[in-house]
Amino acid sequence: MKPILSKPQLGYSRAKRKFEDISRVLEKKIEETAKLQEVTQEVMEGLVIETGFHDAFNDLRVAEDELIEWSHITMKHESTYKDNKEAIDTMYENLNIDPQMRARIIQLAMRVR
Repeated sequence: MKPILSKPQLGYSRAKRKFEDISRVLEKKIEETAKLQEVTQEVMEGLVIETGFHDAFNDLRVAEDELIEWSHITMKHESTYKDNKEAIDTMYENLNIDPQMRARIIQLAMRVR
């Protein structure tokens, strides 16, 4: 039986899949372009726009933020939160300065049922 996911979890999963798909397309475009010409900053910017990579990245970031916010709200209802409130809140506050912490929280948020 498939686990039931929340709306933020589903949104993050979709955005991540889309970002990964577009990343692969961008990589192939870069490889093809490199065979024909030097990949300068202008060329790279064009490929990023052409493939939709920038939009996919922004969509992923928004989905991550929604997932993180949802997980923090959801966690506040757990008894472990009450016992570790200060440490957990500090962890969430440091998300934007510690990418590894952000990744860990996203992974944990995807496990919440």
